[in-house]
Amino acid sequence: MRATLRRSCNACAKAKHRCDLRTPHCSRCIKKKFNCIYANEPLTSSSPDRNDSPPSDTVGNNWPAVMNGVEVSKMTSRDGTTTPKFSETSVGLLNPGNAYFDPFDSYPPTRLPRATAQRLILHSSLDGELRAQRVRRKIEDSSLAFQDETMNSVVTLAAIEHGKGNVESSRMHIDGIKRMVSVRGGINEVKGTSPLTARMVSWVSMLVTGAPQFQIQDDFGFGSGIGSIPQWQLAGLDSEHMALDDLDVDPAMSNIISRLRTIFHEPRLPRLTSTELHDLTCYVTHKLLLLPPLSPANPMRSVISECLRYALALYMLILHGTTYYSHEDLANTIMIHLKTHLEALARIKYVHGPLGIWAISMGMVAGVGTKDHQWFLNQARMAKIALGLQTWEDVLVSLESILWMRVEQLEFFREKWSEILKVTT
Repeated sequence: MRATLRRSCNACAKAKHRCDLRTPHCSRCIKKKFNCIYANEPLTSSSPDRNDSPPSDTVGNNWPAVMNGVEVSKMTSRDGTTTPKFSETSVGLLNPGNAYFDPFDSYPPTRLPRATAQRLILHSSLDGELRAQRVRRKIEDSSLAFQDETMNSVVTLAAIEHGKGNVESSRMHIDGIKRMVSVRGGINEVKGTSPLTARMVSWVSMLVTGAPQFQIQDDFGFGSGIGSIPQWQLAGLDSEHMALDDLDVDPAMSNIISRLRTIFHEPRLPRLTSTELHDLTCYVTHKLLLLPPLSPANPMRSVISECLRYALALYMLILHGTTYYSHEDLANTIMIHLKTHLEALARIKYVHGPLGIWAISMGMVAGVGTKDHQWFLNQARMAKIALGLQTWEDVLVSLESILWMRVEQLEFFREKWSEILKVTT
């Protein structure tokens, strides 16, 4: 063919269109059913020009071209068909240094000489191997494997896998993060170097598994588990809010509710920051869900305490809101337990009181959009009739008698109860 600088077929050149040189026939000619005539051979063709000497199937230092360890000679006809010719001897075995990869199989087309392309591919593979070596060294060295950045990545992957529905994979990541925390000396030790990592690990681990994965410190701050906030420890010194009116509650639950009443109701204490509220919610929720089963020796106390336990866990999640990851699955699990104990409370005619109103309210707000939401609405309507509730203020008296913190999120309670109170019975 004649040698010109034009790299297009005649039809595309006349129409001043760009021509796809990667195919024997350009797409425009195929579409318009034109006779596609190239001024030069298309890029896919390696046919020798009439005026040129035949190409040599060699690369670099005169070794034959290699594909998958065998010699290959390609001849591409004008219609695009390719016929490889394989030699009987494996050149890859004779000179493996020239046969690392075939760039024409796995890599983008290049106009660089074959030897240069092979060197670039070799350097790329060496770079990948270097990265792999760094990862292996990081895993083998515990001081590197358990860095804060690594733990952040693992717990993030656990949340992503859980969101995709890969429960087993998510659980595998959580098990790994628990071993990392154990090697580091506990979640409190992790908090000493990176409070953000400790918060994210403890919180997300509970949300994706539906249960606490780490132990907590005691009320005085001793232990290697999840710690409380200073206000929690100070609240134990104030006995003003200790008693719940006419409620026989398990001592462990009485301790938790009394400290929270001091923190939320004491005007002398400063308002909690968002970080303090998160730490308090994480600590209290873990503490509530880690409580052992209550003794059935006193059924009345057991049912009341269990209702208070699960309703309080929902209340803390409502106050906290969504951080790092949705707590929807955990809230649904807690609501199932709350519903079970509220049904038991109803059988002993105790549900239509301040505790019943408070617990039903928690389930009604937390259960929006779930299958149990209607059940809590029905319980609220029955409580309204039984207690003669007329206004939101009547409901608020019952809520404040148990535990109440005036924040923006609790506007949802007023809205839900307003809907109930507007219904004429």
